[in-house]
Order: sequence, then C-alpha cells, then structure tokens
Amino acid sequence: MFEPDQKKVELVPQTRNWRERAIMLTLLGASSVAVLTTVGIVASLIFESIQFFRIVPFTDFVFGLHWSPQMAIREDQVGSSGAFGAIPLLVGTLLISAVALTISAPVGLMSAIYLGEYASPKMRSIIKPTLEVLAGIPTVVYGFFAVVVVAPLLRQGGESIGLSVSSESALAAGFVMGIMTIPFVSSISDDAISAVPASLKEAALGLGSTRSEAIKNVIVPAALPGIAGGILLAASRVIGETMIVVMAAGLTAKLTLNPLDAVTTVTVQIVTLLTGDQEFDSPKTLSAFALGLLLFTITLALNVTAIKIVKAYREQYD
Repeated sequence: MFEPDQKKVELVPQTRNWRERAIMLTLLGASSVAVLTTVGIVASLIFESIQFFRIVPFTDFVFGLHWSPQMAIREDQVGSSGAFGAIPLLVGTLLISAVALTISAPVGLMSAIYLGEYASPKMRSIIKPTLEVLAGIPTVVYGFFAVVVVAPLLRQGGESIGLSVSSESALAAGFVMGIMTIPFVSSISDDAISAVPASLKEAALGLGSTRSEAIKNVIVPAALPGIAGGILLAASRVIGETMIVVMAAGLTAKLTLNPLDAVTTVTVQIVTLLTGDQEFDSPKTLSAFALGLLLFTITLALNVTAIKIVKAYREQYD
C-alpha cells in the first residue's frame, strides 16, 4: 500500500494556519484603515477647535447671531475683531436642506412605490436607469442649471405675484439639490420595498385590502428602515453640498427663515475660510475647524437618531 510522507502531512496544517493568519491580518489591517482615518479626522478637528475656542468663547460661537470672520491685519483698523456666531450658518444649512428634502423625499418615495408595485418590467427598465442618471451629473452642472434656469424662473414668478425673490436664494439651491438627490431616495427605497416578503402583501390583499391600502398600511411600514436610510443618505448629501450653494444661494451669512433670501451654509464657509494662503494661528482660519466639528456633531446625532428609529420599526415588523 501507498503510505503518505509523514513530513508532508504535518506541513499541510502548518501552511494552512499560516495562510489563515496572513488573511486575518490583512483583513484586520483593511478594516482598521477606516477606523484610524475617522479617529485622525476627529482628533485633528478637536485639536484645532480647542485652539480656536481659546481665542473665541464657545458660547459666542454656538449661540452667536452674527457671522463675519474677517479679521483686520492691524489693531487700529475698523472691524479688527470679527464675529464668529455660527447660528446664521446652521440656519442656512437647515433651510436649504429642508427645501431639498421636501422635494426629494416624497418624489423619490413615490417613484420607488411606482417602480416596485405598479410599473411593468419594460417601463421599469426605462425609468429606473433614467432616474439613476441624475446621480451621475456633476454638481457644477446642477449649479449652472440653478443659476441659468431655476433662479430666473423663481424671480420672474415671484415678481408676477408681488414677491421679492433674490437673484440668489435658498429656494433655488434647495430645489436643484432636491432634484439631484431623488435617485438616492428612489433607489434605496425601491430596494427596501422589493425586499418586503410577498406573504405580507398577499395577506393584506387576501383580507380584502386594495393595492393602495396594502402599500400604505403594510408594505411602506415594513420597508421603513430602508426608506429612512435612503432619506438619511440624501440628507447627508445635501448637507455636504458646496458647489450648488455657492452658485445658487450665495455667500451671505444671513439669519433668516425666508427661502426667497440669499443664505450660505457651513460647508461653503469652511471652503471659503480655507481657500488661499492662510495662517493657521488666526481665528479666521481656525474657525473652519470649529465649524467642521460642529457639523460632525450634528450629523452624528442625526445618524444615531435615525438608527434608533430604524431599529424600532425593524423589531415591529420582523
């Protein structure tokens, strides 16, 4: 009989163990990249923000109602001390985000319901790729569209009914960003609706519900975690957008809730403050890191809240 070489038999498990360790270490290193990157970003924001808050009080930054970071070179110049109140920037960010989500959330959700429950396979193969093309258009193109088409139409329409609409307005920027983020809500919501077990829909129809009643009372609630994820992704995309705001909403830090006025956002001011040659020991430059830390904190709070909502509905319909 053939007898295997004992040495070769002993080497096979050792080789397998070595390969398993190498693969495990490689995967561990890859997964650590994201964690270490996040830690580095947060650490840099915190360190620079501490330097800023040593110059400008924290309460003045968080609760201040005026934003004017221009600092004079000489102390005898007018306006030698800038104003670093972040409230106007936060209000502008939330105002534009609210306008955008008012458009993208219902339109994207209704598009997903139509694609998932009503559209024929042929119609779905046409509409779904067309919607997803919107996500691939560069933001600068959306900015041109907002400046050339949307803003003039809003201004002319407002004047025809006696409203004063600024040439750069939160409504124009939010409207275009709402169109831009429709694919985020539609695509993810469509996947969530398609993943709902068919037994839930069949049970609702079997009990006498119409198709629309089954969608409203069974399918949408069951798919709510995925729908909330799509809306959250769209909100994150809107909050982080810069180019459209610069072109369509302007750079004016104005404390207003009127979407017809020109406003600015946190991200636009961060870019403005860090553009060109800057001294990283001046309050003007350091304020960009404080704005970044503030935006990071708000986004983290929104994500945690959304996760809790998703878990609550997931437990209800599992």
